Amino acid sequence: MHLGITFGQLNPAFWDEAALAADRLGYESVWLPEHLVFPLEISGQLIPGEEHAPVPPTVPIFDACSYLSYLAAKTSAIKLGTFVYLLGIRHPFVSARGFATLDVLSGGRALCGVGAGWLTTEWRAAGLDPTTRGARLDEAIGVVRKLWTEPEITNDGPHFPFEPVAFEPKPIQPGGPPILVGGESGRALRRAATVGDGWLGMVHTPESAAERAGEIARLAADAGRDPADVEITVMGELTEEDDIDRWTAAGVDRLIVTPWRRSREAADGLAALAGRIGLAPRSI
Repeated sequence: MHLGITFGQLNPAFWDEAALAADRLGYESVWLPEHLVFPLEISGQLIPGEEHAPVPPTVPIFDACSYLSYLAAKTSAIKLGTFVYLLGIRHPFVSARGFATLDVLSGGRALCGVGAGWLTTEWRAAGLDPTTRGARLDEAIGVVRKLWTEPEITNDGPHFPFEPVAFEPKPIQPGGPPILVGGESGRALRRAATVGDGWLGMVHTPESAAERAGEIARLAADAGRDPADVEITVMGELTEEDDIDRWTAAGVDRLIVTPWRRSREAADGLAALAGRIGLAPRSI
């Protein structure tokens, strides 16, 4: 099972230090949260039925592909992903260009975690109807994959129509960076199972993760896909000796951990966890 870390629970002043430590210690991936803008009015549901806790609109936001490209230049092997990128709120030309650039500069280490987005007022601030965000995401996924793989691309969809274009350079990874779909709603699970290379879940226990993994496997099989082709990623904890076995048995392929209480303790926490579970360090 792969282990990743998220910047979502870390002060930006410590992102570099944590990423470098994770790369050196043998962690598989680092994940950057993403928004286009924070409106002063915060409204929306991250988990169906639960209004998201207030977010200060002054929380720092960085351009995801730019920041991850910067980290690519400072690291050697760790994969660089978004958790999650609002693919549908931008034109696919912008998104495809950013992730292709990241993939080339990192030597094929980009991971494209996407979601429809919970912050409805963010969509209104961008001049878009938030009720269209799922449909826009679905169309955008198809468009960026074409841009990453085909020599000439056109699209006649309702949200992003365009005449034939070319798109170079292509990403290094065949087919482009894996697209992992985030979200806990039924529609998000179906999207991950039918068109995603994986699913990105929120904080789970092995038991709740197993339930989601089973549902995604069923949806994938119903769509004619091999469920093994849909990678399962969740956030969770490693506190007991047999936790890795429990997560693996639950069908989890990647666990995103935050083994620190305060940001300044992140590097030490990552080292302590790596030593406890026998993570193999990299020669950098």
